Amino acid sequence: AWSIERPPGDTAGCTFCHTSSEERCSTCHQRHQFDPKVARRAEQCKTCHWGKDHRDWEAYDIGLHGVVYQVNKWKPEQFDFSKKLSDADYVGPTCQYCHMRGGHHNVQRFGTVYTSMGMSMADRGAPIWNEKRDRWVSVCDDCHSPRFAREQLQALDEAVKDAGLKYRETFKVAEDLLVDGVLDPMPKDLCPDWSGQHLWSLKIGAYHDGEAYGGKTGESGEFRMSNCTDVERLCFESVGYFQTYIYKGMAHGPWNDATYSDGSFGMDRWLVNVKQNASRARRLATLEKKVGITWQPEEFWKTGEWLDELTGPYIVKNHPGKTIFDLCPDPGWLDTHHAPAEEV
Repeated sequence: AWSIERPPGDTAGCTFCHTSSEERCSTCHQRHQFDPKVARRAEQCKTCHWGKDHRDWEAYDIGLHGVVYQVNKWKPEQFDFSKKLSDADYVGPTCQYCHMRGGHHNVQRFGTVYTSMGMSMADRGAPIWNEKRDRWVSVCDDCHSPRFAREQLQALDEAVKDAGLKYRETFKVAEDLLVDGVLDPMPKDLCPDWSGQHLWSLKIGAYHDGEAYGGKTGESGEFRMSNCTDVERLCFESVGYFQTYIYKGMAHGPWNDATYSDGSFGMDRWLVNVKQNASRARRLATLEKKVGITWQPEEFWKTGEWLDELTGPYIVKNHPGKTIFDLCPDPGWLDTHHAPAEEV
């Protein structure tokens, strides 16, 4: 959806991974060098698995396992990449060793992503996740004791739980501004979103109903990085960037990344900023009411050379009364619009 929202020239970093490269053999095995020895090196994952909202490579690279790999990777006696993964006896794990254990190509099978890269709340100790957790421990057990592995997993769980509490507080401040009508601008005052509607960008799934959120019952908003208020943007970065830093850092070993490098410290900063924004907005609204000012949002929220390039305005201009869901009757992965809340 982030790519659909924006002009094609603005999303090269999205489309090159999520379209031309995704789930192809040549992505990892390199089309002009189809050599398993190359595909077994951790750097092979780096092209796609790095960046602000999925900080896998950075988390691995600066963690203990990544350091062991970087200082020993040219020594065949420490990392013999001519061996199959099922026979590997590396001095430290690579991405492939853990996530493709024994050469298994379902990378998600050996992960602990329960929900949305760690961004969504879940009871991580629930029985439904037992197999996933036991599988994690079985991988670590190659070099560590099962007790050590479970302690690391518990530390990850606690960090994710704390991050979720912090984000819920951040979100609640933003939501109260919207419900009370003092968010500047309100969804109706913005340029239409990528679906051609005026839905609050944090109205994800069918969780929020009511006119204050925009849209009809069951309609979903979508995280936006532009065409939204500063408060919404801060909420997006808090969960989309910093909370994922916490999850990725704790999962891969660089605990400092989970804390200092805009992990928990970043969430602290954005929570303070959102509260400060909210305080100023409410004081200003009180003053305006007292002196009889009816504030009209600035026109630049609705139109502009950049905004006019976005998908929403195109739909409104060329297909009046329609949304992207009308134009795409079988939206596939986009279908958070009509899906019941429990499925979203």
